[in-house]
Amino acid sequence: MKALQRLSTLPLAGLILLMSVHPLHAQPSAPPKTTDVLVLMTLKAGVPREELAKVLPSEVRATVRLYLDGKLRQWFQRSDGKGVVFILPTTTVADAQAIMESLPLARANLVDHEYVALSPLGPLAALLGPTPDK
Repeated sequence: MKALQRLSTLPLAGLILLMSVHPLHAQPSAPPKTTDVLVLMTLKAGVPREELAKVLPSEVRATVRLYLDGKLRQWFQRSDGKGVVFILPTTTVADAQAIMESLPLARANLVDHEYVALSPLGPLAALLGPTPDK
């Protein structure tokens, strides 16, 4: 069964790889539209647990407020225990940085952030075929 699952993902993986290396259309396409920003938050090296414990309650309240205000789509704990991952519905990394830097842990300079702009998977458009002229 696992072998069948792996085989079923091969065509999609091949299409994605092919499209990233050799696009089907010769015209340069517009850059992909950013729809979300992924944020990796990690505790700075050497931060004492006591210091983290002082700020953590206000961090949790502020994070819940962001979620309820629609400024935070999802957040997860990393399974490896190395931090937290956020998905923000922002169209620029700068907007995501402004949101994340407003949180108590960032204001206390206890965490580092890494930002990754996300966009829809463009190569999937090849599955739809050419777009009709309008």
